[in-house]
Amino acid sequence: MKMKYIPRIKANLWINTKIKTSNILEGSYNSIYKGRSMNFEDLREYVIGDNVKDIDWKASARSNKILIKQYIAEKKHNILFILDTGKKMLADTKELESKKEIALMTVGTISYLVDSHGDSISAIYQGKENIKIFPFQTGLYNIEKILNTYEKEISSEGKLEDLIRYVLKFIRRRMIIFIITDIEGMSNISEETLNRLALLHDVVFINISDALMTGYNAYDVDKESYIPEYILEDEKLKELELEVKSKIYKETKERFKKHKILTTTINKQEDIVNDVIKLLERRKNANYS
Repeated sequence: MKMKYIPRIKANLWINTKIKTSNILEGSYNSIYKGRSMNFEDLREYVIGDNVKDIDWKASARSNKILIKQYIAEKKHNILFILDTGKKMLADTKELESKKEIALMTVGTISYLVDSHGDSISAIYQGKENIKIFPFQTGLYNIEKILNTYEKEISSEGKLEDLIRYVLKFIRRRMIIFIITDIEGMSNISEETLNRLALLHDVVFINISDALMTGYNAYDVDKESYIPEYILEDEKLKELELEVKSKIYKETKERFKKHKILTTTINKQEDIVNDVIKLLERRKNANYS
């Protein structure tokens, strides 16, 4: 297979890593596995249920608090991408860039970074005929295959929640799961599914933003027609649209925060590398805000 996406991803990383240096770019990020007899990470305050053998008595004496040693496991990860292939992914982002291209480059960027850590990568999405799932594998060829196949399947039908439930039912391993969708996909997932997902896995949702339907020559991908000018130019409608979208995103983010699920929004290609690095750093620091 001819490499189509990997060269673009490598070039984009090379350009953007000049902006911010991070050991995350070498694939060094916290494991989802915690336990003893592993690499020491840092200290935190004791909570009920912690193993008393992990108490650092000297540090506790200095701080007047009971402090516990945390460790990072020397294990590789299973990385799963759950990819939204709905027709809406053919639309544009807030910055008038292709949502499909943003989704592909985001998946590719994360995959390239974690592949350097030796992690196994898989992906699942609803294809035009059935659910498509890739086996967990390492290597750039695996990433390229996922991206090339996903690109051809965008515009399929199927609910994102059904795909997540399929994963919960049939994939019996602990994973870091990246779910690539938009605010509609995020807001339509039930509390029950979010709760089960967060209990079993380390989960990150990436929202590919939506273009506004007001203020420019907008195209409705569902109705396959341009939105009338009288709607585009209506200032009150534009104000209402911004208010409604802001409310939906805020409420959705709070729901996910409650379940300790990380979220971020990506608007344009030039932001992907920095947005991904910030996201992985937030994950490392358990920052759900």
